[in-house]
Amino acid sequence: MTIRWAMVAATLGLVGALLGVEAIDAQRPGEVVAPRFVVDPFWPKPLPNRWLFGQVSGVAVDRRDHVWIVQRPKSLTEDERGAALTPPRSLCCVPAPPVMEFDAEGTLLQAWGGPGPGYDWPANEHGIFVDHQDHVWLAGNGEKDHHILKFTRTGRFLMQIGKPGAGTGDGDTRHLGRPADVRVDPAANELYVADGYGNHRVIVFDAHTGAYKRHWGANGRPPGEPGVKSFGNPVHCVRIAADGLVYVCDRRNNRIQVFRRDGAFVKEIPLAPDTRGNGAVWDLDFSVDRGQTYLYAADGENNHIWTLQRDSGRILSRLGRSGRHAGHFHWVHNLAVDSKGNLYTAEVETAKRVQKFVNQGLSPVEH
Repeated sequence: MTIRWAMVAATLGLVGALLGVEAIDAQRPGEVVAPRFVVDPFWPKPLPNRWLFGQVSGVAVDRRDHVWIVQRPKSLTEDERGAALTPPRSLCCVPAPPVMEFDAEGTLLQAWGGPGPGYDWPANEHGIFVDHQDHVWLAGNGEKDHHILKFTRTGRFLMQIGKPGAGTGDGDTRHLGRPADVRVDPAANELYVADGYGNHRVIVFDAHTGAYKRHWGANGRPPGEPGVKSFGNPVHCVRIAADGLVYVCDRRNNRIQVFRRDGAFVKEIPLAPDTRGNGAVWDLDFSVDRGQTYLYAADGENNHIWTLQRDSGRILSRLGRSGRHAGHFHWVHNLAVDSKGNLYTAEVETAKRVQKFVNQGLSPVEH
C-alpha cells in the first residue's frame, strides 16, 4: 500500500506538471490567482462483478462528499459487453447499473436503476442531482423523454413529473422536452430544470409536489419571443449559486446566461464564442469558498474545463485537452465539485469514464 501511494504521489506530480491549469510558477505583486488541479489516475477504484461503464452522462456530489454518476448501459458496444451475451463472446464485461454511488476514495458503495414498476425509466439517461434531503433526481434526453424522476438514495421511486412522448413544446407546464439536468433550491424547495434538447427554457416545479411554478426562455423572456436570440438546443444545465443567482448553459450559443430566481435577466457571459460543432458551454459549477469566486465550465467541444471569475466572467485558466490519457477529455459532458474543491468530470461518446481532479490550492495565472 505504501508503495502504491508513493506511485500515486509521483504520478500526480508528473501529470500535474504536464496537464494542470496553465499557471506561472512565482507569485508577483498584483498577480491574479486561480485554483490549480491535478488528475488522480487511480480514481475510481476498479468495479466489481465484471461491470463496465457506458457513457457517463452525469455526475453529482452529495452532502457526504459521495460522488454519484448516471451512465448509459445501452451505449456499450457488443464487444464491451461480451460476457453479458448469450452465449458469452468473451470473459468480460457486463453493463453496470445506471446509477452508481462512490465515496471520496473511489470505492463503489451501491448501484441501482433501470426500468421498474410505477415509473418510466428514460430511454437515454442524461443528468443526475442529489438534493439536500438525499433525493436523487434523474433526467433523460431520448426522443420521447418528456419527464423527470425522483428517487430515494437507495433507489426507491418517489415521483415522476411528465410522461414519455406527451410534451407539446415550450408552453407545456405539465411535461418536459428532453430535459438535460436539474437542480433543487433548498431555500424554496423548488426544482429547476434545464429543458432541454427539445424545448428552449428553464422551468421550475415544487420539488415536493411536482406542481408547476414558472418558466422562462433566453433573456428572461417567453421562449420564442421575437427579437430575442433564443436558447439553442440543448439548454444543457441550470445551476444555483449561494447568492441566489441562476446560471444556465446555452451550449451551442457559447454563452452562460444569469438570472434571478424569478427569471429576471441579469447578464450574459460568452465563452469561446467562435466554437462551432456542439458548442462550448456544457456544464457549470462553483468554487467552494464563501463567495464562490470561481466558475468552472465544462467544454465538450474544445475539451477543456475553463476557470472564470464569477463576477466578471473573465477567463483565468483552462484544464485538460482533447485526448485519451488521464487528465485529457473526449466530450467532457458534466462536472461537479466536492466540499474540498476537488473536481469530478463525466465523459460521453466513446470516452465512457469519470475522472477526479485534486485541488492543489491557488496559483498565479497569466494576464
